Amino acid sequence: MGRHFECRRRAKESRWATMSKIFPKLAKSITMAAKSGGPDPESNATLRVAINNAKAQNLSKENIENAIKRAAGKDAADITAVTYEGKGPHGSLFIVECATDNSNRTVGNLKIIFNKNGGQLVNAGQLDFMFTRKSVIEFPVPAGRNLEELELELIDAGLEELSVDEGVVSVIGEYSAFASLSHAVEAAGIVPTKCSLQRLPTQPVELTEEQMEEVENLLDKIEDDDDVQAVFTNLA
Repeated sequence: MGRHFECRRRAKESRWATMSKIFPKLAKSITMAAKSGGPDPESNATLRVAINNAKAQNLSKENIENAIKRAAGKDAADITAVTYEGKGPHGSLFIVECATDNSNRTVGNLKIIFNKNGGQLVNAGQLDFMFTRKSVIEFPVPAGRNLEELELELIDAGLEELSVDEGVVSVIGEYSAFASLSHAVEAAGIVPTKCSLQRLPTQPVELTEEQMEEVENLLDKIEDDDDVQAVFTNLA
């Protein structure tokens, strides 16, 4: 993904942490996870991860519990996961993952955002081959732990790559290894600050600073939509 993108992503997440919009997004991800895999985090790895991510952003225990309970309600039955693909300026590509109770509203909003910012939505599946799906787990460098030994422990669980950047350990594995890898990290006594299924570009593009600002303007507007859960790009 590139250092620039990682730094930008962390800066965006830091801003989100002080915004009211992050909490509904986190709660919605919990509700979706509980709806699809059941309300018990011990047997539902996706829910457990969603809860851990919410706790890392200081979502209250009460809000977490309410989000789980909401999965059994009528409102949750109307929420569906939808993925959209789009092209932006300067060869930038976007995969946008949403959770929505009104797909017409969501696609309409995204079309307006793309069209007003030098981009366009494209048919589903047109850009999917430009990305590869990976399990990504992040946590602070654990005190008293040898990272080489930890890396060896996680290989059996599906680890492909372990890297450290500014005190944050990133663990990357195959998409299918998400549950086993998150279990292994937790079994090692580590509490992740973020666990996610990400789409990494197979052919990242390099942009100038001026071009990057234009693309980031579009990216910010997409991320700010209430129905958007995650956005992935091909930026280097």
